[in-house]
Amino acid sequence: MELEAGSVVEGRVVRVTDFGAFVELPGGEQGLVHISQIAHEFVRNVRDFLNEGDIVQVMVKGRDAKGRLDLSIKDLTPAPEGAPP
Repeated sequence: MELEAGSVVEGRVVRVTDFGAFVELPGGEQGLVHISQIAHEFVRNVRDFLNEGDIVQVMVKGRDAKGRLDLSIKDLTPAPEGAPP
């Protein structure tokens, strides 16, 4: 499955760290949802939002210099009223 920037796919959280969550996508490839891309609100603890085994919708933001997938959950939800862009 070719994953391009802007693609929206469903995946399963396979590992949670202090800096984000790794999500396995269809085809077995994994990507990172950085802590800053989980929610519009401040996320102090990733585990307050995501746990291993959770099924989530993610948007592919692109790939980093090493070819790893950069994912976002936040980009799929509307920003709260008055939130900075």
